[in-house]
Amino acid sequence: MSQPTWTAVDDYFNHLLVEEDAALLAANATSETAGLPPHQVAPNQGKLLHLFARMVGARTVLEIGTLGGYSTIWLARALPEDGRVVTLEADPRYAAVAAGNLARAGLDGRVDLRLGRALDTLPRLAEEGAGPFDLVFVDADKPSNPDYLEWALRLTRPGSVIVGDNVVRDGAVTDADSSDPRVQGVRRFTELIAAHPRLTATTLQTVGTKGYDGFTLALVTE
Repeated sequence: MSQPTWTAVDDYFNHLLVEEDAALLAANATSETAGLPPHQVAPNQGKLLHLFARMVGARTVLEIGTLGGYSTIWLARALPEDGRVVTLEADPRYAAVAAGNLARAGLDGRVDLRLGRALDTLPRLAEEGAGPFDLVFVDADKPSNPDYLEWALRLTRPGSVIVGDNVVRDGAVTDADSSDPRVQGVRRFTELIAAHPRLTATTLQTVGTKGYDGFTLALVTE
């Protein structure tokens, strides 16, 4: 099997099961026009995040890594009217594009977009007494994933879910000697989850329009 097959299968199921409306399509188009890297989740992955949030009855979501706000829209739409997504973005240009996309989707009142390095904004959230968050989506710079996990645990409760994206790295995650800091960040993230007494987790490999990768799903148990 190859990339054309993976893409065709995604297209088939997305046509039947994934409702990408004008706001979602515009979010991707605006991000592309603005020159943002094409790192947003695929439509079926966005729908999966949406379903995860609904399945746990989430009212509060923390997203680490906003990019153009595509995944933010999927997450925010899963919440009740008084729900809230706090999303963290380090790049001012990305944040500006995301703010426009969220406003177009009518969700700017439900999303708190914080500009700055996540490792600076996460302590501020803790100081503010934010959380506990029902779902945390980690989709930012991979070398910092171990630190993001530590903060996610501080800002969640038993029953919360932590999702880590892009953890397979085209299979490079199996290379213990990799010189890629992204691979090493993901490996340490996974090792910490495996050893943590408050977490139970699994990782799934995925193929599709975004190529070969995968995500980790962790449940906070106590």
